Amino acid sequence: MNNFGFIKVAAAIPSVRVADCDYNSQQIIAMMTKAANKRASVVVFPELSITSATCGDLYQQSLLMEAAEKALKRIVIASHDINITAIVGLPVAVEDKIYNCAAVVANGKLICLIPKQYTSKAESRWFTSGLGVENRIIGDFIGQDVSFGANQLVDINGVKIGVEIGEDMQAVIPPSTLAVESGAKVICNLAATIQTVGKYEQMEDFVTNQTQRLKAAYVYASAGFGESTTDYVYAGDALVAECGLVINSAKQFSVMEQLVIADVDVDLICNLRQASSTISRSGNCNKYAINTISSYDDIEEMYNLDRSIDPMPFVPSDELLRDRVCEEVFAIQVLGLMKRLKHTSCHSAIVGISGGLDSTLALLVTVKAFQLLGLDCKGILGITMPGFGTTDRTYRNAVTLIKELGVTFREIPIAAACRQHFADIGLAESDRSVTFENAQARERTQILMDVANQCGGMVIGTGDMSELALGWATYNGDQMSMYGVNCNVPKTLVRHIVLWKAKQYDIFPNIKNALIDVVDTPVSPELLPASAEGEIKQKTEDLVGPYELHDFFLYHFLHNGFSPAKILFLAENAFNEKYGRETIVKWLKTFFHRFFSQQFKRSASPDSVKVGIVGLSPRGDWNMPSDASAQVWLNECNKL
Repeated sequence: MNNFGFIKVAAAIPSVRVADCDYNSQQIIAMMTKAANKRASVVVFPELSITSATCGDLYQQSLLMEAAEKALKRIVIASHDINITAIVGLPVAVEDKIYNCAAVVANGKLICLIPKQYTSKAESRWFTSGLGVENRIIGDFIGQDVSFGANQLVDINGVKIGVEIGEDMQAVIPPSTLAVESGAKVICNLAATIQTVGKYEQMEDFVTNQTQRLKAAYVYASAGFGESTTDYVYAGDALVAECGLVINSAKQFSVMEQLVIADVDVDLICNLRQASSTISRSGNCNKYAINTISSYDDIEEMYNLDRSIDPMPFVPSDELLRDRVCEEVFAIQVLGLMKRLKHTSCHSAIVGISGGLDSTLALLVTVKAFQLLGLDCKGILGITMPGFGTTDRTYRNAVTLIKELGVTFREIPIAAACRQHFADIGLAESDRSVTFENAQARERTQILMDVANQCGGMVIGTGDMSELALGWATYNGDQMSMYGVNCNVPKTLVRHIVLWKAKQYDIFPNIKNALIDVVDTPVSPELLPASAEGEIKQKTEDLVGPYELHDFFLYHFLHNGFSPAKILFLAENAFNEKYGRETIVKWLKTFFHRFFSQQFKRSASPDSVKVGIVGLSPRGDWNMPSDASAQVWLNECNKL
């Protein structure tokens, strides 16, 4: 079964009884079975889950220690028939000292024992710190020799996993950091966190920040219902996080057992680390012992993904967060343009306004830049250049925005000039080839550049990152400008930024209504004549595919470094039958063909400001030869 680079993990919160090792081991075995049936490769239980975490001075009773060891043996024996690696917590006596340990169990064997390193002041009453305890062999523990030490990793089918317990995560240099330096991709934490107001949020922030910093995944399981409430409450917190994001989490304060299942993307972690210079390997990490575990799954079926895939990776689904992103991206665009205008002592800007999304956003950015610089917006020339395909709808919106925003309006039709040019080069006017289309784009760019020379102004580019990725621009036409404000903003986000700006014009209904209508207008270059009804006939997404698909492809190809097969797998999960497999594959082929063949346009693109984690600038973001071959990627596409 192809798992597409994922490993399925689980965080388990079992029902426990304080000091009842028989009962607790039964619950652990049952949840191991349940997690295995869900195809999880590893399941993590809370700290001291075999005894419960609130036994107090009972930890110093030999009878409880013996009961814990016997319970662990039952779990080990049961694991022979359960295809999963389990990490459970228990107290272990070693050379007259008691350690708070994580026991790694798989295939009917106790693989290793890993002691907690940073015990709290309260815990030090019963437990010895495992800090500095290096790998050694304990003889005849549950009837076998077992590896014991803090410096151990577990390798499950090639994925290295590190373990830390509770407060270990809060150390100045947590064990997780050293484990990652030794190659761990997933960190498991067995915890028994006391619940107080704000505690969960602190833990979640720490875990997500740690996974972002380390480019790793984290499985956290904390004690829950059944623990003693003599002094404290344990809320049963559990979550799985990856590279700064929580993938899945448990319901707090539940009295029921909970099993949190999620898929961790090991490919993503590897690719992000390879692209980063922040993950180093230290000499101390060579001391880590690697315990190898093999699990087998011969089932031939589609991999069932236990996580949601965002179909709009550039656009947050939460409205408040989305508005904050739009605000920040817009501010970055404005600041970039302000610097360029100030550096060149330029008091004039020229924007070609079509009534479409991109030119509208460019105009809004330019107006804001002028306002913040204290410049008269009459210094902005909004030029509309109607041609053979211009519709009344887009023309009306363009004119409305130019005039209502206080920008100088100019209208320069291009039809006559293009007809003369067609005659000069011998192109029949009935010809509807790419020459017919591109000549119009170049005529418009020539007008903008010449007007800029007239007034000592700067031509502001309007094209966005999605168009640049597909090469959906005319070389030396709309591909060129003096400064590009949208070049690193994906089309799916452009739409939302314009909507966000529309909210700010409540007291200017003409502007607000025009912006909303721009968003509702089909994306089109309007280079072919309109329909008999005057409607847009040339719709970009009918020709190159839906931009939401292409932005999805772009994000996972550039940022995550994924192959076409994995991108297809993710897209099928993300779009949930909105697009069928055949449709996705069709546009995936289009994406890779165009992305590679159109690099020459990006190599010659004007300066532009970066706004997000993905950028296509040839100077600082995407460095690819213009003659690179797409064959390897297209070959895989053809096999899908």
